[in-house]
Amino acid sequence: MANGQAAQAGPRKWLKMPHTFVILVILIFVAAALTYAIPAGKFDRIKDQATGKSLLVTGSYHHVEASPIGLTDIPKSIVHGLIDSADVVFFIFIIGGAFQIISSTGTIEAVTGRVAKAFANKGMWVIPVFLTLFSVGGFTMGMSTEVMVFVPIGIAIARALGYDALTGTAMISLGASCGFTAGILNPFNVGLAQAIAQVPMFSGMWLRIILLICLIAVTSFYIMRYAVKVKKDPSKGLVQDLEAQADGVKVDFSQLPSMQLKHYLTIITVVCGFALLIWGVSKKGWWMEELAALFLTMGVVSGFCSGYGPSRVAKEFVKGASAITYGAFIIGIARAIMVVLEHGNIIDSIVYSLSILVGELPSSVQVLGMYLFQNVMNVFITSGTGMAVTTMPIMVPLSDLLGVTRQTSVLAFQLGDGFTNMILPTSSALMGSLAVSGIAYQKWVRFFWPLMATWIVIGAIFIVVADIIKYS
Repeated sequence: MANGQAAQAGPRKWLKMPHTFVILVILIFVAAALTYAIPAGKFDRIKDQATGKSLLVTGSYHHVEASPIGLTDIPKSIVHGLIDSADVVFFIFIIGGAFQIISSTGTIEAVTGRVAKAFANKGMWVIPVFLTLFSVGGFTMGMSTEVMVFVPIGIAIARALGYDALTGTAMISLGASCGFTAGILNPFNVGLAQAIAQVPMFSGMWLRIILLICLIAVTSFYIMRYAVKVKKDPSKGLVQDLEAQADGVKVDFSQLPSMQLKHYLTIITVVCGFALLIWGVSKKGWWMEELAALFLTMGVVSGFCSGYGPSRVAKEFVKGASAITYGAFIIGIARAIMVVLEHGNIIDSIVYSLSILVGELPSSVQVLGMYLFQNVMNVFITSGTGMAVTTMPIMVPLSDLLGVTRQTSVLAFQLGDGFTNMILPTSSALMGSLAVSGIAYQKWVRFFWPLMATWIVIGAIFIVVADIIKYS
C-alpha cells in the first residue's frame, strides 16, 4: 500500500504548478528563443503633444536587422529588468511598508469587531455588509492573502446566524476579491497598469465604482441564496461534515477588539490620505513620486496616532517592505521578458502579428480577445503586479493599433487578473482562506464556479461597454 501511495505521489509532484519565479524565468528563455524565430521589426513612434503618450504610427511597421539574444545575455536581462523597473519596485516597497504600519495598529480588526457586534443579529444583512467592508480593503490596500486572518470571525458569525462555514468564508474572502478586482484605488494592480499604459493614475474611477456595486450585488444575492438554503435544511450545505465537527461553537463578542481613540485617528488619517490622493491625481497630475510620498506620510502619521515611537514605526515599515519583496522582485523579473523582446527587436513584430490576427474579428470581439488573453495569463502568473508588467507592455500598443482606448486595456487586465483568483489552486489568497476554514478545495470549487462564470460574463459586458463609449 505504501508503494501504491508513493506511485501516486510521483505524478502529483510533477503536475504541481512551478514557483512564479520559475515560470517567469521559463518565459524569459522562451522570449530569447523567439528572437531567433520571429523576424525583427519596428513601428515608427510619435509623441502625442496633448497627452505626452508615445503612440505607434499605424502602417509604419518595417523589418530591421535581427539581434537574437544568447544564453549569456539572459542573466544580464534580469538585472536590466530590475534596474528598468526600479521606480515601480521602490514604489511597491514604500506602499507595503506604509500599509504594514496601518495594519499593525489593529484598526482593521477593531472595525471588523465593531461591525460584527452591530450586525450579529441582523440576519441576512450581515452578508452584504461584510462583503462591502472587505471590498474596501481590496480596492485600497489590495487586500488578498491578508484576508485569511478574518475568516474565523466570518465563520463564527455565520454559524451564530444558522449558516455554515462556507457562508462565513465566502462573505469575507469574496468581499476582498470584489474590491481587488474593481481596483478603484488599488496601487498594486490598477495603479501599476495605468502607469505602464501612460494614463493618469486612478483615472476612470467612475466605471470601476459601478463595477464594484454590480459585483457586490451579484455576490450578495448568490451567497444569501445559499445561506437561506442551508439554514432551512442544513443537509443541503456543502460542508456538512465540517459543521458536525464544530457543532455548538459560538463567537465570543467580548473577545473581539473594541474601537479606541488610536483607531479613530488612524481611520481619519487614511480617509484624508485617500481624499488627498484623489485630488492630487485628478487636479495636480500626481505620479509615482508624489503618491509614494503620500503613502509614506500616511503610514508614519498613522503610527504616531497609535502612540508608536520612531523606532516602532521604522520596525513596522521594514516588516511590511520585507513582506512585499516577493512581489517587488516579480516586477523586475517579469520586466526582463520585455527587455529580451525589446533588445531582440521582436516586440513590435508580436504586436503587429496579434493586430492582424485580432483585426480579422468584429470590433466587439477584438476587445473580448484582449480580455480572454488576460484571463488565460492569470492561470500562469497569479500576481497582479507580475501580470501587469508582463502583459501590459504588449496590450498597450495592441490597443493603440486596434483603436481600443488604453483605459479599456487596463480594465481588461484588471478583470482578467481578478476574477479567477478565487478558484485557482495557485492563489495564496484562496488556499490560505481554505486552510484557515478547513474547507476542502473541491467543495469550494463546487460552490464558487457558477458565481465565477457570472463574474466573467459581467466583466465581458463591462469590457464591451467600455469599448463602445471609448472609456478614458
